[in-house]
Amino acid sequence: MSVREEIADCCKRLRLSRTLADGIEEINESDPKLFLLKVLKNEIEHREETRKARCLKSAGFYTLKTFQGYIFDNINLPSRVTVESLKSLSFLDNKQNLILYGNVGTGKTHLATALGVAACQKGKRVRFFRTSALVNELLDAKKGGTLGRLLKSFAKLDLLICDEWGYVPLDRDGSRLLFQVISDCYEQRSVIITSNLEFSRWVTIFYDEQMTAAMIDRLVHHSYLLVFDGESWRMRNSLIRS
Repeated sequence: MSVREEIADCCKRLRLSRTLADGIEEINESDPKLFLLKVLKNEIEHREETRKARCLKSAGFYTLKTFQGYIFDNINLPSRVTVESLKSLSFLDNKQNLILYGNVGTGKTHLATALGVAACQKGKRVRFFRTSALVNELLDAKKGGTLGRLLKSFAKLDLLICDEWGYVPLDRDGSRLLFQVISDCYEQRSVIITSNLEFSRWVTIFYDEQMTAAMIDRLVHHSYLLVFDGESWRMRNSLIRS
């Protein structure tokens, strides 16, 4: 067995990455202590990059979107929110929520996704759902006896994104399960919601006025409301109008 193979075997036994062994020859350092320091820093960097990639893969984004080219001109931001503070994810550090409200096609999902991707790139645990898909998964888990396991997985998140909130009416069981998820998130992790329904119409989704009021109360207590004005981006760029 060559020295390199022995190093790789030691890495395996110590649960270090193969990258550590592969990268040793590229380190140009004669001082043993500095050499070891660079080896360890390379391993830490590799683990951080692996964690970020894992977070991004498990988030469940339908498409990957970033802030590159995104235009904030048609978003009414609260006085204490700036574009820079959004990009820095300060709301996430403070376990605050974002409610993105506006007409269809105005960039809500893009921004929610870009924020989620940025969170993954910081090593944060994120899940992205269309709200109807989230409710279906909750109902299936309850039917299959795995609801507790699913809720425990949500408890490990830093950010839950519920896209297209209110696009599809929910039955009573689905409403109760979604309420449970939002209640569990309260002051524990951040939630981003995208919706084209004002709060007064949320009762048409959940059918229960008391539960709707309690849901809104938990969401808005530590929330910022971002209002999206303007014409649908898809309509504005439609081939039909060109």
